[in-house]
Amino acid sequence: MSDDENDGEGRWLDEQEKAAWTGLISLVLLLPGKLESPLRAEHDLTLFEYLVLSHLSEAPERKLRMGELAVLASGSLSRLSNVTKRCEQRGWIVRTPDPTDGRYTLAELTDAGFDVVRLAAPTHLQSVRRIVLDSLNTTDQKALARIAHKLRIVPDGLG
Repeated sequence: MSDDENDGEGRWLDEQEKAAWTGLISLVLLLPGKLESPLRAEHDLTLFEYLVLSHLSEAPERKLRMGELAVLASGSLSRLSNVTKRCEQRGWIVRTPDPTDGRYTLAELTDAGFDVVRLAAPTHLQSVRRIVLDSLNTTDQKALARIAHKLRIVPDGLG
């Protein structure tokens, strides 16, 4: 449909815009599954579980406020709450009130949880390299980071 046929509801995408949008939405929808498959197969972990455990493993004292962890792992608080509950049941995470402000809850990675991350990290890293980074040169990698920052996709402190 041409621009003059769209009843004024907005300008249709031209070929370059359509290619950019199709590429982006394909990344958004397909990439997480490709990164999750090896984690599930080898470690019985979802990508989100791995991201939660990984961010905790890198935090000071392996503790973060739940809200901060949700942002870092790119998930909602309710999704994070469900995942941390499962991880608690597996002995990987302990949740406690924040001693500096009881309105907040801290998630803390246990030694068992750290072991899970340590074992799963090489699998995840191999997938990230094989599926994403190895196909991109330095210029492409910088462009991808710049685009994510420009679109405000990357949480503060990670870009």
